[in-house]
Amino acid sequence: MTTDVPRGPSRGPSRGPDKDLRRRHQAVLPDWLALYYADPLELTHGEGRHVWDADGNKYLDFFGGILTTMTAHALPEVTKAVSEQAGRINHSSTLYLNRPMVDLAERIAELSGIPDARVFFTTSGTEANDTALLLATAYRRSNQILAMRNSYHGRSFSSVGITGNKGWSPTSLSPLQTLYVHGGVRTRGPYAHLDDAEFIAACVADLEDLLGHVRAPAALIAEPVQGVGGFTSPPDGLYAAFREVLQERGILWIADEVQTGWGRTGDHFWGWQAHGQSGPPDILTFAKGIGNGMSIGGVVARAEIMNCLDSNSISTFGGTQVTMAAGLANLTYLLEHDLQGNARRVGGPLIERLRAVAAQFPGVREVRGRGLMVGVELVQPGTDLADPDAAAAVLEAAREEGLLIGKGGGHSTSVLRIAPPLSLTAAEAEEGAAMLERALRRGLPQSE
Repeated sequence: MTTDVPRGPSRGPSRGPDKDLRRRHQAVLPDWLALYYADPLELTHGEGRHVWDADGNKYLDFFGGILTTMTAHALPEVTKAVSEQAGRINHSSTLYLNRPMVDLAERIAELSGIPDARVFFTTSGTEANDTALLLATAYRRSNQILAMRNSYHGRSFSSVGITGNKGWSPTSLSPLQTLYVHGGVRTRGPYAHLDDAEFIAACVADLEDLLGHVRAPAALIAEPVQGVGGFTSPPDGLYAAFREVLQERGILWIADEVQTGWGRTGDHFWGWQAHGQSGPPDILTFAKGIGNGMSIGGVVARAEIMNCLDSNSISTFGGTQVTMAAGLANLTYLLEHDLQGNARRVGGPLIERLRAVAAQFPGVREVRGRGLMVGVELVQPGTDLADPDAAAAVLEAAREEGLLIGKGGGHSTSVLRIAPPLSLTAAEAEEGAAMLERALRRGLPQSE
């Protein structure tokens, strides 16, 4: 990186301009549009794995705009591709042939693992999941959807209706009938005490029992690692076992790869590949990291499923040239630089380092994850009860240390979410772990 970026102090309180911006934000935007921190940040620029706020404070970014700045801030290859494409044409819609869209679709179709794949581009993960639900229900002529408890799939009317996390589902009204399945959370719930093989068997038996009581659902939608739910996941192979049951009944499998795709888990390029023993999903959705901050989402499906709609459709902004140029440049960079391998090489030691740190604090229940997708679950010491106040305190303390992280969790938001850009170095991982250790020390009680 050669961008000339001014260096500021690593931390410090926000001052006047941010106060005014917050007032304007509250006056014109919805109350439910949440902001992090008691004194919210305005981020003005970034480079690599770092960002700066309006006061010149520098932060190590361990959240990447909610897993969206996947490669690096101000990545020259992406910036150049966007600038050059913008100098030609930004947009034309899907009513015209679009070379960058076809180029990116070809590459994603090949990488998806889905045979005879077709790709449809959207502008977000929410819209991608909405499209997947449309395809599945039309193909199967059923409005029943199987979803996982503790899941999150977006903020549209249909995706809210299948989200198994009440903190992110503001209404019970839905065009779909949703049935929730066990298995997305390994260490909580009625099967948590079982070993991995027994856990999978119990979840499969629960699924089979459920299917014996309902009409034929359209699909099961599942995140291989639940993102907003706090980076929880089942044992490898659960969704492969589910798929065997689903295939017998013609029920589709939708893998929501909005947060897990593109190598973030380190072990695999797609999260579903940890459950690939019974073949790839019928439908795969993606978004977030592929654009490295540009607005790209999409759906991959077998041709017979993608082509099942019997009316016209377009995408005004999905596949627009400038975002496709960004996606192509970003995908090329992450493949050529083996960022999946880097996520594995840097993420594994980071997780072990954080587990050693967590042992000092009775308020840390678990450090979990894979690759550069790590969750630190906080509880009230001596209990299994979530501690959202502690999570908020550690989030604030981390910011004061110069580290940006996220929050999530199921019944109550008490999981610290760590998902830095995949180009994170080993030195930066150690720096971030040390910052988080100090933040935990300030925000949590320690064992005696």
